[in-house]
Amino acid sequence: MVHGWSSYLRNLECTTCGREFDSDAVHGVCAKCGKVLFARYDLAALKNAIAPNDFLGRSWDMWRYRELLPIRDEANIVTLGEGMTPLLRVTDRVSAALGFHGGRLRIKEEGKNPTGSFKARGMAAAISKAKELGITEVALPSAGNAGSAAAAYAAAAGMKAHIAVPRDVPPVNLVEMRVSGADVLLVDGLIDEAGRVLHERAAKRGWFELNTLKEPYRQEGKKTLGIELAEQGGWGDDCLPDVIVFPTGGGTGIVGMWKAFAELGELGWIGRRRPKMVVVQSTGCAPLVRAFEQGADHAEPWKDAATIAAGIRVPSAIGDYLVLKAIRESGGTAIAVSDDEIRKGQIAMARETGIYTSPEGAATWAALAPLRQSGFLSGEQDVILFATGAGVKYEPPL
Repeated sequence: MVHGWSSYLRNLECTTCGREFDSDAVHGVCAKCGKVLFARYDLAALKNAIAPNDFLGRSWDMWRYRELLPIRDEANIVTLGEGMTPLLRVTDRVSAALGFHGGRLRIKEEGKNPTGSFKARGMAAAISKAKELGITEVALPSAGNAGSAAAAYAAAAGMKAHIAVPRDVPPVNLVEMRVSGADVLLVDGLIDEAGRVLHERAAKRGWFELNTLKEPYRQEGKKTLGIELAEQGGWGDDCLPDVIVFPTGGGTGIVGMWKAFAELGELGWIGRRRPKMVVVQSTGCAPLVRAFEQGADHAEPWKDAATIAAGIRVPSAIGDYLVLKAIRESGGTAIAVSDDEIRKGQIAMARETGIYTSPEGAATWAALAPLRQSGFLSGEQDVILFATGAGVKYEPPL
């Protein structure tokens, strides 16, 4: 870490009713309306204090953006080296075969994070802030990778983690959680049922819940995805891609990036143009796609959710309104692909790019053809796919 640690965290603000809360106290959702809280920063002071060039020479992880992260004391940082993942260009030959003529297709390779997925970013921020707030036991439901990350970061922080997962959670995730010392509860049902069971236990025993968007800081870690894209693009007016294609379950990645772009815009570090945000789900669990197509602000729970992509098998999400807002404000869209297309996407992506990604990441590759066929992708845009996790943690597609 570099000396001179300084977070410009100001307070917490409800994304719906606007009520403000003290960021030095423990909070989950808004105490008034039950909606998602956002961390807010003193961006005017930050703009006068530093410029993007000040990041040069800092540690090569997400904590290089410490002013825009919520940890006040460097001693509370719990890190395993998360962030600053590569942004890889797909060759012209492969891009042309996919219908990109004059455009550019790149992949953000998040499988290189600790515990093999982008979930490390969110957990690094949430666990670090929990440590700063004096929390010693955390709890969350997980479809797999979030539990793996929570277990690892809790272990690094000297905390106890309690994690409820569906009984059919990917075996590697289960091993990761148990090896890191987490208390793991197997639940008959999906992540929503795991959340219900764990909430009951957490309420009785005083555990702090780290559920997706039910506390204010996981999205701050995910926000660094967007800040990294700006830095990897060289900052300024044209640093961001035209389109971001992202596999979406609970939605923290989309929500975090959209928040990052708003903050960076206010700082004047990026131009006015924003990427079109594309949400990809599975046809076996697509509540956000259905809500987007219906013009709804909230997504009704998806019944009998089923997909090989465990990370996007999320029947309902508390932050649905924030995801749908990001899609619409950006001029983006939402699309569902089948499990068969996801498997084919895993194989094709590995054979064409050398990246063996998770089913969730492969869903973005599978979405390219229908996005081209619909005309949403012209073939001339700068497009970034997110490979959110490592494929070796799942059942092989062959």
